[in-house]
Amino acid sequence: MDEYIDIVDEHGNPTGKSELKSVIHKKGYYHHTAHIWFYTTNGDILLSQRSAKKTIYPLMWDVSVAGHIDAGETPKQAAIRETEEEIGLTISEFDLHKIGVFECFQTYDSGIIDHEFHNTFIAEFNNPLSKLVLQEEEVESIKLVSFDAFEALIQKIDTNNNHFVPSNKSYYEFVIRSIKKNFNN
Repeated sequence: MDEYIDIVDEHGNPTGKSELKSVIHKKGYYHHTAHIWFYTTNGDILLSQRSAKKTIYPLMWDVSVAGHIDAGETPKQAAIRETEEEIGLTISEFDLHKIGVFECFQTYDSGIIDHEFHNTFIAEFNNPLSKLVLQEEEVESIKLVSFDAFEALIQKIDTNNNHFVPSNKSYYEFVIRSIKKNFNN
């Protein structure tokens, strides 16, 4: 879907302009995304496998839910919408705990210039996986992994383990620290 997205400057501040996602990725305009990392009270993290249909990193495991923030949307509104669209789970703003905004500026062989600011949230997950409805264009599969398994996969990221997106190692490390901190409170 080629939705309109608000353009921001190199610091993430609104410019007052919007453009189609395809144009944003072609011209490398800065923009915002929402990332939601779900964790359980049993010490697991929900991971999504990127659809085989994705242009960037198909079939790699990554964040529970992620997507672009549409023009005029807040990060929390986008997080709620994307969660419903990608895995069929209804959440509220009160479920979301923001842990930060992370720069992810990359260029891909496909010609996509992706200058994103990831507005990153964590949220408790207490649903059976069997109840989730996956959006075929976005999500190939889902699974729960323990905190320890998640950290072990992060440590092996540089060995071309084809599990996580290699350039996101420090981001994943920050996420697990934030989840553990929230988990222990």
